[in-house]
Amino acid sequence: MGTIADKDRERLKTIFEALIHPVHIIMFTQEFECEFCRMTRELLEEVTGLAEKISLEIFDFVNDKDQAQKYRIDKIPAILLIGDRDYGIRFFGMPGGYEFTTLIQDFLMVSRRDHGLPHEVVSTLSGIENPVHIQVMISPGCPYCAQAVHMAHRFAMAVSAITADMVETTEFPYLATKYNVQGVPKIIINEKHSVVGSMPEKEFAQEILKALQKS
Repeated sequence: MGTIADKDRERLKTIFEALIHPVHIIMFTQEFECEFCRMTRELLEEVTGLAEKISLEIFDFVNDKDQAQKYRIDKIPAILLIGDRDYGIRFFGMPGGYEFTTLIQDFLMVSRRDHGLPHEVVSTLSGIENPVHIQVMISPGCPYCAQAVHMAHRFAMAVSAITADMVETTEFPYLATKYNVQGVPKIIINEKHSVVGSMPEKEFAQEILKALQKS
């Protein structure tokens, strides 16, 4: 029995008819898979089988150390979505529940090669030169988390200096402790600035600028 229900498989096939350009998934797992690594791999294998424009490449976190270093992967399971380039879109942990919707939204966004952010919002960040690392700490069953993750991924696609991670706190509890996550989504930017909650595009851009001022 597959991870995705039959009715959902048919719905996804219909959604994937809107894909325009190829989307390449890179996943990092390991030979002796953790439970969530296995579940994530099986989910991605099923999804890949539903659309010709989606491809999947799997690396071993230990044996393919050079690839992990290339993409700056420090924990697994890890998912990257690649289009014409690496957009800095990352999922750490299984994208289940509401986050599965985010994954599908990201497929469509990457396939369109269009982040959809207004020009005036992107222009406020156009001068960024130093790397910006956004981590969106989420937990299962949080509908607002999915919105925050997709927003962060849109900014990563729009601005080459930005990398945006979804981090599943139940799979990486040490990070929830490190960042004192009391509520989700908690958005951490460059380790020094954080804010809780989902927000509109302009506010999100302003939080990135606040983080840069603290650097």
